[in-house]
Amino acid sequence: MSTQDCIRRIQVNGDEAAFEELYSMHEAKLYSFACSFLGDKEVAQEIVNDAFLKIWLGRGSLDTIKNLQVYLYVLVKNASLNHLRSVSSKKIKELQLTESYYFHLSVDPSQLLISKELQRKVLKAINELPPRCKLIYKMVKEDDLSCNEVAAILGLSNKTVFAQLAIAIKKLDDSLGNK
Repeated sequence: MSTQDCIRRIQVNGDEAAFEELYSMHEAKLYSFACSFLGDKEVAQEIVNDAFLKIWLGRGSLDTIKNLQVYLYVLVKNASLNHLRSVSSKKIKELQLTESYYFHLSVDPSQLLISKELQRKVLKAINELPPRCKLIYKMVKEDDLSCNEVAAILGLSNKTVFAQLAIAIKKLDDSLGNK
């Protein structure tokens, strides 16, 4: 079932099975995204669950959300930043992220074909990217978000996202010896 089918069934019928399917489609990526801000698994899970609770409670007006995936990412980002602000009096830099949870290559069949040595080099090159480049690269290349969606989620211009993605790809290319 597609996201749009789930939204329709949730909004029209209050379909809990469709809601559970929507949750399972998006929860893991949103959880990783929240962990990248927070570094706290429990708080990240709570924030993701709260975002889905908001979807369920507002299910009557789901058709007003143009892109649910972007909406969920923005909800999680904002809740994560609000949490950080509430526990720390320091000014939080939005793009100062921890990589321990969010920045890793997910396993898919094509990656299984890559040698372990190349995987190690790629991971090392990704981890050496500046934080903003790393975040944008991860969101576009691993989470399959468009540059426009990433720009909306992070509150950046499309040009900035394209430029940061180009920098990330150039640095990765250089790091892997394709100079």
